[in-house]
Amino acid sequence: MWKTTLLLCLLALPLTSCETSGVAQVKTPVAEPLVQVKTKFVDTGCDWTKPIYVSSTDVLSDETARAVLAHNRAGAAQCGWKPTGK
Repeated sequence: MWKTTLLLCLLALPLTSCETSGVAQVKTPVAEPLVQVKTKFVDTGCDWTKPIYVSSTDVLSDETARAVLAHNRAGAAQCGWKPTGK
């Protein structure tokens, strides 16, 4: 008889532990963290490029002269290269 009583007590314990008071608990919503992604472009082209200087003894084809002039003009516009007056 005492085994049956002990068994009933042990079975009743887990059943009563899940009982609620009947009051619904309202969980407050947790605000999601705001994540902002910003892309920053860093132009390092002016750090490693320099103007091309041509000597009076250099012999250039027309195509090479146009390429050097385009390079120097682009550098002057983008990097602020100044003519040296050589």
